[in-house]
Amino acid sequence: MKQILLLLAILVTSVTTAQEIRWMSMNEALAAQKKEPRKIFMDVYTTWCGPCKLLDKNTFSNKKVIDFINKNFYAVKFNAEGTEEITFQDFTYTNPNYQEGRKGRNATHFFADALKLRGYPSLVFFKDNGQLIQAIPGYKTPQQLEIYLKMIANDDYASITTMEQWEEYQKNFKGTF
Repeated sequence: MKQILLLLAILVTSVTTAQEIRWMSMNEALAAQKKEPRKIFMDVYTTWCGPCKLLDKNTFSNKKVIDFINKNFYAVKFNAEGTEEITFQDFTYTNPNYQEGRKGRNATHFFADALKLRGYPSLVFFKDNGQLIQAIPGYKTPQQLEIYLKMIANDDYASITTMEQWEEYQKNFKGTF
């Protein structure tokens, strides 16, 4: 009986683990890129942000989103008001004004400032060599996020240089999420 319960526990754990985005830190993703180049998808959040929590609950729990991100990107979860040290392009970003124990909003991390984010959540894409592609502000449903994920993963963004081209791309995009 104990063996059956142990087996069930292992199966449940492996199924649960297999259906989550494999999040890592930015430093881990940059190191991984040196071994195996892959684009980075970064979720920039804050602890007080309601739409950030909805993104986790509604979008990052979607199986198609999970599978696509895990297959095509290194996924980074970054607290824009946290204390993580990030070394990016030979500069170490910190949050020296962070106040431990503060309720609600805290000081903005210098890396979030460097990315020129306009709000939270923000979804940030980086090339497979670490260079910034684009930050996209705001909550996205799985269906709204799909066009960005696929456009970046397939390098379609590189040929979209005007608003007209972007509108045409959106019009012709056939989602599957």
